[in-house]
Amino acid sequence: MSKKKLWLRSAASAGVLALALTACGGSDDGDGAASTDKGGSVSEGKEKAEEQPEEEKGGGELAAGEKATSEFDEDGTKVTYEIVAQKVDVGTAADTEKLVSDPKKAAGLVPAVAHVEFTVKDGGPVADYPDAGREIQVYADGQRGTILIGASDDAPGCEKSTDVKDWKAGESHVFCDTYMVPEGAKELTVQWAPDRDTDPFVWKFENS
Repeated sequence: MSKKKLWLRSAASAGVLALALTACGGSDDGDGAASTDKGGSVSEGKEKAEEQPEEEKGGGELAAGEKATSEFDEDGTKVTYEIVAQKVDVGTAADTEKLVSDPKKAAGLVPAVAHVEFTVKDGGPVADYPDAGREIQVYADGQRGTILIGASDDAPGCEKSTDVKDWKAGESHVFCDTYMVPEGAKELTVQWAPDRDTDPFVWKFENS
């Protein structure tokens, strides 16, 4: 996968974006906009998985371009989405200096933008502000990256959830999330799950 420069709109580049206070592979105590990590202990997640029948767990590893299907609760509206991770655009150390307020805290890290397409297969319509795109996560060599707040709204090819209204069956939108990952990471994975009790769908991308 080739590295691509991450261009931001002038309005976004004028204001420095904040780096979420989570270490790579760590978890967050809060559930606000700073992170999409769902929290919870490893043992709790394991018990949940053991209680759930194998055929109902969902998730799993998918080939590049392979689509997943999952139900999702959009603020009380039941929707069945078709989901596929399209690509991961990896930036450079120079991009990091432009994107974060304190580059020293992000030394050795580069931005990775995950592009995920969502199509309403059944249910809906979603009135506005869909939440499905908030569940995107990026891992580098098995460790979860650190989410970069606000960067993806202005990344090329990405849509803002705030612009989506009256989302009907058959329509598609591409949502993105930007994570800081170690420079030189060999394997990147994009993960998505409808909730913390469900195994995520995983798409692998080689970083060259």
